[in-house]
Amino acid sequence: MTGSNFVDYVKIFLRSGKGGSGSPHLHREKFVPKGGPDGGDGGRGGHIILKGNAQLWTLLHLKYQKHIFATSGQAGGSAQRTGADGKDVIVEVPLGTIAKDAETDEVLAEITEDQQEKILLQGGRGGLGNTHFKSSVNQTPRYAQPGEDGKEGWFVLELKILADVGLVGFPNAGKSTLLSVVSAAKPKIADYPFTTLVPNLGIVPYRNMQSFVMADIPGIIEGAHEGKGLGHRFLRHIERNAMLLFMVPCDSDDINTEYKTLLSEIEKYNPELLDKKRVLAITKSDMLDEELMQEMKKDLPQIPYLFISSVAQKGIQELKDLIWKQLHSD
Repeated sequence: MTGSNFVDYVKIFLRSGKGGSGSPHLHREKFVPKGGPDGGDGGRGGHIILKGNAQLWTLLHLKYQKHIFATSGQAGGSAQRTGADGKDVIVEVPLGTIAKDAETDEVLAEITEDQQEKILLQGGRGGLGNTHFKSSVNQTPRYAQPGEDGKEGWFVLELKILADVGLVGFPNAGKSTLLSVVSAAKPKIADYPFTTLVPNLGIVPYRNMQSFVMADIPGIIEGAHEGKGLGHRFLRHIERNAMLLFMVPCDSDDINTEYKTLLSEIEKYNPELLDKKRVLAITKSDMLDEELMQEMKKDLPQIPYLFISSVAQKGIQELKDLIWKQLHSD
């Protein structure tokens, strides 16, 4: 999933189909010069439907498709024939996609399961044919109902990565390196900030053929909740993770302060994120001896933590055990 191919936000214009008009037809045949009404109903307009597709990981296929229209229903016919419905348009999206009204920001739909469908815009109803308007005082109505207009508007589709564990840390904290060690994912890794510009997903194998999904969220900076850097885009992906793994390098000036800063950015963006389970990994700890680690433990946050080194494979299995325990605890 390269940076150019990962798209997690699109704005598109959608329009459902107009309903077909009802028919005002009057029955006519040889020897029946004045038959009654026999106009059929119009067909409904096509819906715009969102559908989950587990094989999709990005909204790239919608990036250049700015307008999507469903077709209109057909008009009713004689002999009470109903017009054909307009064809529904199915918009396939990756799991974790939400649809919002572009003007009000109201969340209209959320797709989290494969093959899940949600009608985003309903097609207009077909009009009634003149047979519905026949009465004792009006035996031959020569009118029918027009079809209902479809609906239209601008919508925002946002992708929020679905994962069990989200890696949270400042740039160059070792998130990509950890993901590359514990899974088959191959994120771009280099010794400078902002190597990762898009989320990377990896399936982490665990004991007894079990596994969990880990997401490398791009690095957060101070002020991310205000949109600094790519703050909102990065923080959005944390919302769907079941657990947050905070990563702070052991050579940080103050591990506790760095952790609190990360926590503060998350809280300011969405206070509900504080309800998620948290684990702290102190990275690059192959540089530390036992005495120094014991000294550092005195000032660490009061959450489950481990000293790890992805490069030296130190504490990796213990970290997987801790994550698994936290994911499956009440």
